[in-house]
Amino acid sequence: MHMNGTVAEGFEPVRDAFAANFALLGDRGAAVAVYRDGHRVVDLWAGARDVDGDAGTAPWQRDTAQIVRSATKGVAAAVLLLLYQRGELDLDAPVGEYWPEFKAAGKERTLVRHLLAHRAGVPVLDRPLTPAEAADPDLGAAAVAAQAPVWEPGTDHGYHAQTYSWLTGELVRRVTGRSIGAWIADEIAGPAGAGLWLGLPAAEQTRVGRVGPVEAPQAANALRTRPKRAVSEAYADPASLTRRAFGAISPLPDENDPGYRAAVLPASNGIATADGLARCYASLIGEVDGGRRLFTPETVELARAEQSAGPDRVLVVSTRFGLGYMLHGSASPLLSPTSFGHPGRGGALGFADPESGIAFGYVTNGFRKSVTADPRAQALVRAVRTALS
Repeated sequence: MHMNGTVAEGFEPVRDAFAANFALLGDRGAAVAVYRDGHRVVDLWAGARDVDGDAGTAPWQRDTAQIVRSATKGVAAAVLLLLYQRGELDLDAPVGEYWPEFKAAGKERTLVRHLLAHRAGVPVLDRPLTPAEAADPDLGAAAVAAQAPVWEPGTDHGYHAQTYSWLTGELVRRVTGRSIGAWIADEIAGPAGAGLWLGLPAAEQTRVGRVGPVEAPQAANALRTRPKRAVSEAYADPASLTRRAFGAISPLPDENDPGYRAAVLPASNGIATADGLARCYASLIGEVDGGRRLFTPETVELARAEQSAGPDRVLVVSTRFGLGYMLHGSASPLLSPTSFGHPGRGGALGFADPESGIAFGYVTNGFRKSVTADPRAQALVRAVRTALS
């Protein structure tokens, strides 16, 4: 494995951890980027662009991008918080004020903040959507608007794994008249100069590698903690909220299909380079290379103010959410208790830590079975912590 890129003095532990991810934890192609106070201090990439490829014939390049799954949710959340910051969206207003059809089936008291904090009570669809239906914003919005909640909105929380796409996407469309993907391109990724897309343009398709499942090496498996029985049973039971939430799109989409990559699904199909993901988070908390800061200090505090905590009705572990962001905790450890961000199931991770000035992005083409805390991403986070100590 030949590693490329640079690390600033003091951040060598991240380089060592990145190399160990390939030697010990089974990474095949990946990249990691870290910013501190708006300046890039880590920029590393290695391996094959395609999970089923050969690094010698199709190596990962600095501008290689990959699908980041649920790490997209954190970028989508930034859209709603920026609309709030600009006075265009009231977090404490009923969703139905902006989207009247959403009032159906007992959801008239669902607030905007409930959508962001996974408290809306609609993590499932009684009839799952096909991948083609899911990619149609009108069909997705109609399905989630008609869905009856499985708990009274605002009274509990459970991860809206797939329905987060239509909840946030349609709300942004109703408020702005633009798709959430266009809004991100115009107002977040574009101004930040970040390699990140929600709705991949045809011109960018060639830089995106193939993704797929990977098994952890034998040595890593030997050290892996077995999931709790309740968690295993929830993922095995087709009738559980867990399976139904992750199965709101069925059959599972082909994540290597150009049509799927071009769709706008803010829960699951953002495409990013590691630098693009880190750069977006860096722009939320400060100026990046002279560019403008996106979140005011007050919005940063709002993003990471705990809204949901405790047993998650979908993930069946204790989770913590702010407004659209996972917060530091046992289910998804971040750099420190002040961090906010979002993992992607089986690999990717992006977050910011305002107190240390750190913004972090990790992307990979090999997805493991982890949901909220991938061992490779966690090894890199620990290395950043070591570098700062």
